[in-house]
Order: sequence, then C-alpha cells, then structure tokens
Amino acid sequence: MRGPHDVGGLEDGPIDNSTHELAFWEKQIDAVRGVVGAKGIASGHENRRNIEQLGHDVYEKLNYYERWTAALQRQLIDKGVLTQDEIDAKVAQVRQRLAETGELELRAEEETKCL
Repeated sequence: MRGPHDVGGLEDGPIDNSTHELAFWEKQIDAVRGVVGAKGIASGHENRRNIEQLGHDVYEKLNYYERWTAALQRQLIDKGVLTQDEIDAKVAQVRQRLAETGELELRAEEETKCL
C-alpha cells in the first residue's frame, strides 16, 4: 500500500519550485527539531516515519513545516517529554494571546488571500 509521501510514478500537476521567505514559526520548528535531534530525543528517521504515518488526508492538508510540527508533537508525546494536555493548554494560551492582539484575525485573512 502506498503511503501519502510515496508519489513516484503518479500523475500530478506541475511542481511549484518557487522559493518563499520562511515564516518565523517555520524557522522555530526547524530550530526545535534540530535541538531535539542534537539532544538525542528523536532522530530524523523517527521524524520521517511519523510524517509518513500521518495518513493521506492529513498529509495532503498540511504543508512541509506543519508536517514537521505534527510529527514532532507525536514524538514528544510518545517519548514522555510532553503530554497532549500540556500541548493543548499552550495552544489555547497562544490562541488567546493572538486573539487579544488581533493577530489571529490578521492571520486568517492572510490565509484566505493565499487560497
């Protein structure tokens, strides 16, 4: 059975190989992933395996760094570094802060423009 990452030989549209400036959070997840690897908490192989296990629907909906984030979350929970409750609480805290500053609405508008 083909995984969501295994697209070799499948027909698809043209590849968008344009570059874009990385968002701050994308740089952050790259740095966190590097630290987690350097500390021996999780390897690149584990990261790839967790990305490949996301499933077709989730894999297709997420962009590159969103996949990294989802995989890293799974690894940190599996290794007992964080709990899902701790992650959920922090996400709620960040969402509240962004909503209070109006940044959450701005980001939603930016996402709509990209569609």
